[in-house]
Amino acid sequence: MHSRHIFPLAVCLLPLWPALLAQAQQAASSPLPAIPQLMKEVHEHQKQLDKVQENYTFSASQVIQEIDGKGQVSKTETAESEEFFVNGHQLGRTVKKNGQPLTGHDLEKETARVAKWVEKAEKTPPDRPLEDDLGEITVSRMLEIMDVRNERREIYRGRPAIVFDFVGRKDARTHGLVEDVSKKLQGTMWIDEADRQIAHVDVAFEDNFHVGGGVVANIQKGSNYHFDQSQVNGEIWLPTGSEGSIQVRVLLVKGFHVRVTERDYDYKRFHIEAQQGKDSKVVVEKKP
Repeated sequence: MHSRHIFPLAVCLLPLWPALLAQAQQAASSPLPAIPQLMKEVHEHQKQLDKVQENYTFSASQVIQEIDGKGQVSKTETAESEEFFVNGHQLGRTVKKNGQPLTGHDLEKETARVAKWVEKAEKTPPDRPLEDDLGEITVSRMLEIMDVRNERREIYRGRPAIVFDFVGRKDARTHGLVEDVSKKLQGTMWIDEADRQIAHVDVAFEDNFHVGGGVVANIQKGSNYHFDQSQVNGEIWLPTGSEGSIQVRVLLVKGFHVRVTERDYDYKRFHIEAQQGKDSKVVVEKKP
C-alpha cells in the first residue's frame, strides 16, 4: 500500500478501534470448548455437508518422488485426476500420467477400476472406510486412543481456529489396523472455530509401525503427512492440498522412501437438470 493511503485509512479506522479491540479481547478470553465435544460437532457438521459434497468435483495433481539413500530424488512421476464424491466417499479418476492422457488399455483399465469403487462406495455408509481390511474408527474412539494436550486458540489464514496437539497412547488397547496405527501417531490439528471444520492437520509417526509383525512391512519413525482444507463457494470445505513423506521397508529386504505432494484446484459445482423427453444431464455451474 502506498504511503499516501495509510493516513486516511488510519483516520477511518480510528473510531472503530475500541470495538475491534473489544471483539479481539472477547474472542481471546472466551473459554475453549472441550475437545471431545468439539470433534463431535466437527463430525456432525461433516455429515450435514456430505450431500452438498456430491455436487462438487475438483482436479488434483500429484507429484510422486522416490528418494535414494543419499536423500536425492531418484525418480519422479506425476498424475492428474478428477475427484468426486459418492455417498460421502471421495473417489478419483486418473486422467493423465506423466503429462500424457490415458488412452487405450490404460483408459479401459482405469474406467473399470473407478466403476468398481463407485459401486463399493454406494454400498458403504459414509462414516465407514471403503477398504474392508482397514477396520473403522469413530471420533470418540480416536480420542480414547489419543492424549490431547496444549489446547489453544490461534488465527489460521485469517480465521479463528481451535488448535490442539495429540499423541497416541501406547497403553491403549486397540483392534484393527487403523486403531493400531493411531497409537503410533503424533501431531497437531487446526479446527476452524466458526465452521467446525478441519482446516489443517500435521501428523507423523513417533515410532516404527510393524505390519504383519514387521515381516510384511515396517513404516519408519518420522514418516509424516500434512493436509489442508479451505472453504469453497461459502458453503462447503474441500481439500486444497496435502504432502506426505513415508519411509518403509517391505518384506525385510527392500526399503523405500517416497514423497508425495498433491495440489487440489478448479472446484466446480454442478446439478442434475431434467429435460422433458430427454435424459437428465449434468450441468456445471460457474466456478466458485
